[in-house]
Amino acid sequence: MSYEQIAAVDLGSNSFHLQVGRVVEDQIYPLDTLKETVRLASGLTAEKMLGEATQDRALETLCRFGERLRGFQPDSVRAVATNTLRVAKNAAAFLVKAEAALGVPIEVIAGREEARLIYIGASHALPTIRGRRLVVDIGGGSTEFIIGKRFTPMIMESLYMGCVSYSLRFFPDGKIDKKRFSEAEMSAAREIQLIAQDYRQLGWSEVAASSGTARAIADLLELNKLNPDGVTGITRDGLVRLRSLLIRVGSAAELKLDGLRADRVPVLAGGVAIMSAIFSELAIERMTYSEGALRLGVLYDLLGRFHHHDMRDATVQQFMRRYQADIRQAARVKRTALALFGQMVELDRPENEPDLRLLTWAAMLHEIGISISHSGFHKHGAYVAANADMPGFSKKDQGKLAFLILGQRGKLERIASAEVSDSHWRLVFCLRIAALWHRSRDDQPVPQFRVRATASEFYLDLPNDWLHANPLSASALADEALTWPRVGRSFRIRRRSALSGRSD
Repeated sequence: MSYEQIAAVDLGSNSFHLQVGRVVEDQIYPLDTLKETVRLASGLTAEKMLGEATQDRALETLCRFGERLRGFQPDSVRAVATNTLRVAKNAAAFLVKAEAALGVPIEVIAGREEARLIYIGASHALPTIRGRRLVVDIGGGSTEFIIGKRFTPMIMESLYMGCVSYSLRFFPDGKIDKKRFSEAEMSAAREIQLIAQDYRQLGWSEVAASSGTARAIADLLELNKLNPDGVTGITRDGLVRLRSLLIRVGSAAELKLDGLRADRVPVLAGGVAIMSAIFSELAIERMTYSEGALRLGVLYDLLGRFHHHDMRDATVQQFMRRYQADIRQAARVKRTALALFGQMVELDRPENEPDLRLLTWAAMLHEIGISISHSGFHKHGAYVAANADMPGFSKKDQGKLAFLILGQRGKLERIASAEVSDSHWRLVFCLRIAALWHRSRDDQPVPQFRVRATASEFYLDLPNDWLHANPLSASALADEALTWPRVGRSFRIRRRSALSGRSD
């Protein structure tokens, strides 16, 4: 599958961005960019609820973005949300309205996944260097730190400090003084100290920043000749001078500097305080700026999926190694689960590809919990899938994966409350039957079967001779048939004569 144009939407804590790119072989060339300052983070109440006025402002923006995306195929657009929607308690309810306004699904991504995508975007927009590069991205609600080489991130972290949250916390009335600024810097320094040693130990040969805060600071330093000797980017000396100006003037709104945009004024102090702490704690002297950021990283990640270089596949393989999953058993269960699913739907139809991939990943990871404890391993595996940092996977993806892993055995009632589609119950059925048939963990062939599914019923035709020859499996299937009515579905086993082929 390929597209001439693809699009990424970034629901950041400060601004929303939409970027459209033209695909030429393995490269993406920007065609169109939309940006609107929404300040999602400023709409969070003390109880971590997203206020109605902020929601309305966000939805109006997404409606405008949705108009631009008309005509795009759903698979050619990826929308991601970051820190504010990670922490907002009413995020789920808001996302229903947001997806309706935008017209495409929105993925809430974890902090480290955000960091990974930022690095991909930044590195594609910068010249290649031989050594390692540190990329820093100060967002509205979080700041990401990544060290990588070429296009591959090596270590990633996301810290809960951003230009919006820090400006609201330390400069709520817009007033700036030395005491407030020092408190903001010290708070950021304490956060950075948690990662500083590991990052210094790995080391880097170049530092780059991405996103709006870094660009605003770099513009102010360059246009107002605050950097020494006309050096471009962000320098330690330039930051010191900008900091002194902010404190002396007492308000970002009173600054008379070239390049200071009105939308940056309310969040400038928080951003400069965080950047100053970064320079101090990581002993940085100069930082370049990258035009690439999260949205460009999303575009390249999306392009990778089209070219069968899906990061999620690599993550699944990594998790199998990390949790010492039995590769042969995973392959058996995957093969049988896909064979069952293939009798329910046409596997080569594009609309079935998401379910096909989800079932594949679940089958490969269904036993990762065994390395924690054999007792209730499906519960442990589901917890890992739901809560671990899984590069390439959104939180929604991880929730679906955890649903299947938890549902592979035992009582179906424990997953009955999950809000999933009928197709996901089909996937649970396929995984449960496949795991049941391969309980002996050998290469014995599965029986010749026929399976049919409706919205609420499953029918499984099996040879009568096989059922007689495998009483343990027959008994387990009979128990399985008693389990499904407890979640409002039925499962019927039909015995088929080997000679006649008729089902009883």
